[in-house]
Amino acid sequence: MANSSTEAVDYGNWVPKRLVIISGVIGLVFVILALFLPLLFVLAAFFLLSAVYFAYAYYMFSFSGTDIMAKVRQQLIDHLAGWDGTGKVLDIGCGNGALTIEIAKKYPQAHVMGIDYWGEAWEYSKGVCERNAQIEGVAGSVTFERASASSLPYEDGAYDVVVSNLVFHEVKDVRDKSLLIKEALRVVKKMGWFVFQDLFLWKAVYGDTNALFESIKHLGIDTVDLEDTSKSDFIPWLLKLPFMLGTVGVLYGRK
Repeated sequence: MANSSTEAVDYGNWVPKRLVIISGVIGLVFVILALFLPLLFVLAAFFLLSAVYFAYAYYMFSFSGTDIMAKVRQQLIDHLAGWDGTGKVLDIGCGNGALTIEIAKKYPQAHVMGIDYWGEAWEYSKGVCERNAQIEGVAGSVTFERASASSLPYEDGAYDVVVSNLVFHEVKDVRDKSLLIKEALRVVKKMGWFVFQDLFLWKAVYGDTNALFESIKHLGIDTVDLEDTSKSDFIPWLLKLPFMLGTVGVLYGRK
């Protein structure tokens, strides 16, 4: 059963709070410097506007705001409709465990493994994941461990389902992001399911979408589709910049 205490889950935010603070501080520094060198007002305006934008995004992604994060995750979960809900699931880049836990709650007969590298760049940790799972009443159905998306410590075909939500573009040690998709597909068992949501429509990250799609089909995949989810009605236009949600798509199918 779910924890009946008033303890609240902490799923974090896709916009690190320090990004807002650092942008604002730099902007204020340039404002002061611009009193002596007026041309620096341009940089001051840029950083202050960036701080305002990131603060807006932080609010929109937060639970106290409109919690767009939950709606984006739901886009991924909706593509698991063909799966029977049993077996082993791998969530690559689980953050604070939001998607891992949602899948465990929706599919109680499955066991879900959430992995993340939990670097200092993000306000996530394994301890918070485990605490969230305890609060949500699914501690017995999930496991969390530290691992890299670029080199998964699992055998070929180890999982019935593999998912990942807005993670691959953030992996720094692999320039060719298609290699991350290939590595994720490696651990999907034959006739298993996969659903990956990322900035697949951003050419600066993934190159030509058609070429990406074709390269995946040649990996011996039974069925694969790519759906543009960036046009969803719940995404406000200010969040439709390429590095936010303006290039989001769901790559899904069966191996």
